[in-house]
Amino acid sequence: MAINNIAMNAYKSALQDANKIVGQKSFEKSDEPGGSHNTFANTIKDSLAKVNGLEEQKAGLIESFASGENQNVHELMISLQKASIAMSMTSAVRGKVMEAYREVMRMQF
Repeated sequence: MAINNIAMNAYKSALQDANKIVGQKSFEKSDEPGGSHNTFANTIKDSLAKVNGLEEQKAGLIESFASGENQNVHELMISLQKASIAMSMTSAVRGKVMEAYREVMRMQF
């Protein structure tokens, strides 16, 4: 069935793109001197870089779709959803961190 092939191709493409992003990040980590990669700050930086990568990928796909270079709607929609979910998760984490900060500031010693 043709629809299944299109969906499967979009899924494979999204999976390859995700592997590229993960591969780039793991390569960048191996170049850094030292060994303290598991800090909270590094985890936040890596997560924000991944979200930024998804946003850039989304913008690129929208641009290529609008210009007519790429007409794969499934790939575009998957990319839009991935970027949206990543951004909403980032916003939720930010909200929880700010809530924790305010709670600590209200503590009396």
